[in-house]
Amino acid sequence: MKKTAIMLAAAIASAAPAGATVVPGTPFKDKMVLQRSVELPVWGTADPGEKVKVSFGGATAETSAGADGRWSVRLPAMEASSAGRVFKVNDIEIKDVLVGEVWFCAGQSNTEMPLVGSPHFMDREGLMMAQLIDEPLIRYAYCADYDWSPEPKREYTGEFTEWKEFNHDNLMPPHSFSAMGVYFALQIHRATKVPVGIVGTYWGGTNIDAWTPREGYENCPDSIRDTAEWKIRGKDELEGWQAVAPIYDPWQQPTVLFNEMVAPWTPFAIKGFIWYQGCHNAGEAWRYCDKMHALYDGWSKVFENPSLKLYFVQLAPWKNSWWDIQLQQEKFADEEPNAGMAVSCDVGNIHDIHPNEKRYIGDRLAALAMKRDYGFDSVIADYPRVSSMRREGNSLVLSVPGVSVWRLYNPDWSVEVPFEVCGADGVWKKAWLANSNGGRRAAEEWVTNGEVAGSELVVVSDEVAEPVAVRYLHEFPWRGALFADSGLPLAPFEKRLD
Repeated sequence: MKKTAIMLAAAIASAAPAGATVVPGTPFKDKMVLQRSVELPVWGTADPGEKVKVSFGGATAETSAGADGRWSVRLPAMEASSAGRVFKVNDIEIKDVLVGEVWFCAGQSNTEMPLVGSPHFMDREGLMMAQLIDEPLIRYAYCADYDWSPEPKREYTGEFTEWKEFNHDNLMPPHSFSAMGVYFALQIHRATKVPVGIVGTYWGGTNIDAWTPREGYENCPDSIRDTAEWKIRGKDELEGWQAVAPIYDPWQQPTVLFNEMVAPWTPFAIKGFIWYQGCHNAGEAWRYCDKMHALYDGWSKVFENPSLKLYFVQLAPWKNSWWDIQLQQEKFADEEPNAGMAVSCDVGNIHDIHPNEKRYIGDRLAALAMKRDYGFDSVIADYPRVSSMRREGNSLVLSVPGVSVWRLYNPDWSVEVPFEVCGADGVWKKAWLANSNGGRRAAEEWVTNGEVAGSELVVVSDEVAEPVAVRYLHEFPWRGALFADSGLPLAPFEKRLD
């Protein structure tokens, strides 16, 4: 349901004294959380030339609205504070404002999946968690206007929930919040001991281009920029555009969801984004790494944050393979220093594109932030990766830095792992893990307990005498079965002998 213009006007009127013409920007509402330790942009509208004074935490900034009625100022960086204070814009009082860590939570329907919702679209533990959570220092807001805009909006005019505290009433329907975002925010708050604000902006079935601002396409490859530019159309061109590309809905055009749901928040000071998306782009996987770069570069520019963090989820298994796009996601994480990838190959559901165990996802994303941003050096946040490989007889021996113990887990006690190897002919053959479960190749209940001897992985196939390459999770059922001593799963990969 969308707010009409009348409803928006009423909301603005209720926030400001009678006769006031100054209106703060979209994020500036009661109970908001401001990002600590960085300069704080503040903006809004007023009558042209009208003087504006912004005050908070002992700091003050003044300006006048321009000829277009827009104004902006910057407040100095502030320390974290759990004390709810008043943020003033002229005579407007924005109450119970905290200072801490602020994150955006964005993407497709696996981001959107609420803590509590319908039986097939909610977190498995959501009802219990909603009863147990009472964290007034964690606040959330979300944009849920399923509309599109050909140009960036300065104010959000759709269904915008005010900043709300994490508690039972707010996390139950009809409000609730992204389950992934809930678990992430809980861990960040518990780790940092400071207030946390998290903004949800998501829409199922959407492609990455719709979330990418125009600024993101400035330095991307021509093949990405050109395909983006021809799709961008205004409403007056929509009928003709649909005739050219009927497979796309209006909201799949590049930039349109960014324009509607993210642009009104820019340049709000934030630490970064958590992101779960990719299903809709699986058919053009070869472009996805470049498109992730365009997304990140665009967000970094419009939020005026060159160190913006982007922690995202590698696609989880479903009824078909995501192999190509999973490898593209990993490639982007390797290339962008401010990005990190959380692996989800062990928590997918081949019967449902929306796996409902979102705690693992939120926790793994939070571990990346804790390790890289909040000084928790002992946290092992990065998934295990094969660094080197050698051949011994008909076996390939895989070395993984930092792993001293491996565990093999299949729900049916089997010892199968989704490895394949190939020889010089390039024909892939199913392989098995020779150093697990005492070399057993068949399940023996209570005996094949998942133990792996040593810190390396010894992969062998009876059908390949001289293997030259190995791959993992390329074939059905695509579900991860190997876990390092960190608890994190081995991700899909392919590697050849040097």
